[in-house]
Amino acid sequence: MNPSEQLADGLGVVWHKGKALRKGYTTGSCATAAARVAALMAMRQQVINHVSIVTPSGVTLFLNVEYPLVEGQQASAAIRKDGGDDIDATHGMLIYAKVQLNDSGIINLDGGEGVGRVSRNGIGLPIGCAAINKTPRQTIEQAVREVIGPHRGADILITAPEGEVRAKKTYNDRLGIHGGISIIGTSGIVTPMSEESWKRSLSIELEMKRANGLEKIILVPGNHGERFVSQQMNISADYVVTMSNFVGYMLQEVVRLGFRHVVLVGHPGKLVKIAAGIFHTHSHIADGRMETLISHLALLGAPFELLQAVDQCDTTEAAIELINERGWQAVYDQIARKICFRVDQMLRFSDNKPHCDAVMFSFDEQVLGSNRPVEQIKEAFP
Repeated sequence: MNPSEQLADGLGVVWHKGKALRKGYTTGSCATAAARVAALMAMRQQVINHVSIVTPSGVTLFLNVEYPLVEGQQASAAIRKDGGDDIDATHGMLIYAKVQLNDSGIINLDGGEGVGRVSRNGIGLPIGCAAINKTPRQTIEQAVREVIGPHRGADILITAPEGEVRAKKTYNDRLGIHGGISIIGTSGIVTPMSEESWKRSLSIELEMKRANGLEKIILVPGNHGERFVSQQMNISADYVVTMSNFVGYMLQEVVRLGFRHVVLVGHPGKLVKIAAGIFHTHSHIADGRMETLISHLALLGAPFELLQAVDQCDTTEAAIELINERGWQAVYDQIARKICFRVDQMLRFSDNKPHCDAVMFSFDEQVLGSNRPVEQIKEAFP
């Protein structure tokens, strides 16, 4: 697909060294589009070959429908995943949705063949649940509700026939997701991760905000952090810039552009690495999450049995559950302070170091810890 065709699908391109890198869309967008068109076909009793959806990031996608089928009050359809130029394990596979209408008024969503099942705590979904993450669940149910109206019900089944095989190329098994892929995506759009072009695009956003007179900035790993800042901290999105995994690079840009105050806000799964002096947080570069949690728990005097239990955790969220159960939540404030110390050390040769704050939150968007009271941090952002 050439760039002009890509734009016709509602996406865009990222330019890097004169080359147009195509954007793509997530498995969550595929499942949402498939469910929407299946519901439309069941309601209209006709085959539909094209469908549009609005992604959580506000981009409208225009997608081809494959294998549309109507059978009475039931219909099914598939959307082919396109990761653009950020090809991953799910690129090119078909995501199916089957929608069965009923009169219950309730929408039930589940995963079938090729969609993984959650086997342990720590990823924000109940054990035994289909691995369909929070944002896709919301967009799928909303898309079907818009079609069927407020009073009709529907049973939705998302399947991915190649999912079990494709999942072997992912981290799902390590995360306790077995039997298939995850239906994921917070923005609905996949941006090509050409590192230099991506970093530069983030820097340009910083430059624009500085040019508009901002002297304070909030850096978040992704969309989850942006939502938390807006909804839980009640701070305008005007102050927020995504840093992705490029913490060190973005801090250097903050200094270059003369910001006076920077706040790092995110889930411990990313931010805890900074406390260990890791400033590129992609899992392929470095980890150390559990080791960092363990060392700080040990400094607080946590029992050896808890340290051993945290060491066995596969995800930060699972470790958080253990820490909270045992009453050692004080570790989060300590880690937040260490994050600020690490940032200060990294920027120690700067003549105009920005003041640094750090806030960590859980998957259910509750504050876990901060280097100083969150209310004091909020006061700096009118």
